[in-house]
Amino acid sequence: MCGIAGLWSPPGVAPPRADEVEAMVAALHHRGPDGRGVHVDGPVALGHARLAIIDPAGGAQPLANEDERIWVSFNGEIFNYRELREELLQRGHRFRTASDTEVLVHLYEELGDAFVARLNGQFAFALWDGRRQRLLLARDRIGIRPLFHAEAGGRFAFASEAKALFTLPALPRRLSAEALAATFSYWSPIAPQSAFEGIHALPPGHLLVVEPGGRRLQRYWDWTFPGTPPRASDEALAEELHALMVDAVRLQLRADVPVGAYLSGGLDSSIITTLIARHTDTPLRSFSLTFADREFDESEHQRALVEHLRTQHSAMQATRAAIAAGFARLVWHAEAPVVRTAPVPMMLLADAVRAAGYKVVLTGEGADEAFGGYDLFKEAALRRFVARAPGSRWRPALLQRLYPYLGASPVAARSLTQAYFGSGLDGVDRPGFAHAMRLATTRRVFQFFRPEWQQQFATWDPDAALESLLPAGFGAWAPLERDQYVEAQTLLPGYLLAAQGDRAAMAASIEARFPFLDHRVLEFAARLPPRLKLRGLHEKVLLKRAFAHELPQGIVARSKQPYRAPDSACFFADGAPLPWVAELLAPASLDAAGLFDPVAVGKLQAKCAAGRAIGFGDNMAFVGILSTMLLHRQFVAGEGAPA
Repeated sequence: MCGIAGLWSPPGVAPPRADEVEAMVAALHHRGPDGRGVHVDGPVALGHARLAIIDPAGGAQPLANEDERIWVSFNGEIFNYRELREELLQRGHRFRTASDTEVLVHLYEELGDAFVARLNGQFAFALWDGRRQRLLLARDRIGIRPLFHAEAGGRFAFASEAKALFTLPALPRRLSAEALAATFSYWSPIAPQSAFEGIHALPPGHLLVVEPGGRRLQRYWDWTFPGTPPRASDEALAEELHALMVDAVRLQLRADVPVGAYLSGGLDSSIITTLIARHTDTPLRSFSLTFADREFDESEHQRALVEHLRTQHSAMQATRAAIAAGFARLVWHAEAPVVRTAPVPMMLLADAVRAAGYKVVLTGEGADEAFGGYDLFKEAALRRFVARAPGSRWRPALLQRLYPYLGASPVAARSLTQAYFGSGLDGVDRPGFAHAMRLATTRRVFQFFRPEWQQQFATWDPDAALESLLPAGFGAWAPLERDQYVEAQTLLPGYLLAAQGDRAAMAASIEARFPFLDHRVLEFAARLPPRLKLRGLHEKVLLKRAFAHELPQGIVARSKQPYRAPDSACFFADGAPLPWVAELLAPASLDAAGLFDPVAVGKLQAKCAAGRAIGFGDNMAFVGILSTMLLHRQFVAGEGAPA
């Protein structure tokens, strides 16, 4: 994996200089510690920080075609590059390297902008066509790799991360009220937002063309549900899914450096590690997280699979102290507020992977979105069931079967269940119905902001923001499919693949790969009827069927346990906040930042210090406040990376 950056100047504006882009690339050193490069061609300058994984000796970037009229700076991997390369060689193209990157410039020569549809990969890139004097930016279908752009002094600037853009003096440093409202609703800014005013994210599955005549944003892929169920039997579909996953893993193991795998103990990572062990020649080296808190720990299930596969395995325990110590670093890399500490242990695990001599890991992310694995989907299905007979006394009791892994479950008592889930049942057809409980819990943090910020948040409509993302035909999809699409447009690219995915891994210069997010797997899953994803309270029905013969029965039978980590408790010791927390949330610091009400924050801090934080609401509010203050201090106040 790598980092990219660059500048484009329109006619009449001073062209970019190499030293400007070199400074941008330097800010991305963690994304590419193995090499740097800059190419200047008239109105454009492309920069690159390289993490060498394929063709380490010959794949330096920026890279050009034969006549050096087309240049690219590329972040990511094209997993089907060998097949594409063979096609291009047969068409007469000449290659100077063995890298996957060089496929891009030659395939663009053949197909123009349509070439992105041929790519199986996770990527963000900038391609300069010197013949046509046009710059093309692209981002992968799901949003695995980040790409941001901004106007800076009349020029168009782009980079893998906002910190590279902030090396340009003309770019202001302000948090975006709209992005904060989105983050404290849907857990992240929603593209094209970023956390900062004036900096925009290229949305997943989009191209952006920049040329003197203007700019054009074009969607080339979307996660859609055709509504026509396949005619094959369930058994045939399970076999097809198994074959697809074998091929997805095979492609994503392509590398000229060792590749490892994350093993959580859940179904999804167990499938990935099993496929590596049983269907490839790659030596299986696995890594996992453990926790001292039993509520978060899955080490028992990890050990079961390690013994089953006889993998070489390493486990790292994420302590509360380590989570607190790494929190500021995580925020620096995430470049957005976070409402959970869960990304921090993932970053610490990436550190351990790097220390073991690995640069690449495969993970199980994406299976829950594709195959209906989240409790949120179950919760929504049950709430819709209750809404059809609101007077029933037994239907609400089904809700008490949710969240068995939580120590303080919101459905532990009948009265709490009715109060928590019984509201909003008249809106079952709203696009965000499944996310209403999460939205209400997360938005509690609004009350801790100063009145002027609360007034700005009040003008932001979460339903309208969601509806702006929806495609034609959305209303005709099955309820589960609508819920899946919303999840795929909000939590997945904005949080799970960002703060908890790309950013946590790249903080340690680790490339994470996601076989379940192979677009062929997603398109297959979208064709499945909902009954093969969620049946009652049983999730991922077809996925379990496809791999039941290869996994221990205990892994297949266990219910989904979402990955979580200790939250507010990490930041206190012996009833007092850690010194840096106390300083950051002191009234003087809060007043200086101008974001939060010191009195309200002080009460929440005292509540957390006493161990009286109530459920997700208090914990997310505290973590959200702390991360927002760190974000402001690091980027807006300009203090930079933590020591």
